[in-house]
Amino acid sequence: MTATSEPAARLALSPEAQDLLFREARTANTFTDEPVTDAQVEAIYDLVKYGPTAFNQSPLRVVLVRTQEGRERLLKHMAEGNRPKTATAPLVAILATDHEFHEEMPRLVPHAPRTGETYFSERAVREQSALLNGALQAAYFIVGVRAAGLAAGPMTGYDAHGLRAEFLDDDHEPLMVVNIGRPGPDAWFPRSPRLPYADVVTTV
Repeated sequence: MTATSEPAARLALSPEAQDLLFREARTANTFTDEPVTDAQVEAIYDLVKYGPTAFNQSPLRVVLVRTQEGRERLLKHMAEGNRPKTATAPLVAILATDHEFHEEMPRLVPHAPRTGETYFSERAVREQSALLNGALQAAYFIVGVRAAGLAAGPMTGYDAHGLRAEFLDDDHEPLMVVNIGRPGPDAWFPRSPRLPYADVVTTV
């Protein structure tokens, strides 16, 4: 279905692109066995890395779980209801945020190479900023998966402590686990309602 409403016509993106990224895009719960390649993931990242963050910080880190051994290590930390779809998705990505992101800022902000040490010298400040900006980048990643013609199944139902110990370290915090692939049979739950414009936007 192609969006044809008046608000859709006001946007620069074609109605088909709007549908692909938002209106017709859904969180998938089943997947086909068609593989997701490294080239596809690289293309997704090369697109979404341009999404804005504060001070151009880039705290997002991605762990791709491809091997059977890696999948088994992951499944034991997933909530019971998330295990079947995580076990059968062609690719699973662990999206995490790096609390030491400031170490990369001299090359990300070359015109102000001391930005990291000036604004993010304190761990608590870095953790707060990494959570916000890592979550932004994770959202961009989901939209990028859709832009690749794939379906994303983001989940936060897992043992975060166990996941961190299994795949990350104390400087990285898991944000979500994302199943990625072509949607399979009965992939969608019914669409839940969204708040209308009038309930969200105020003008002062």
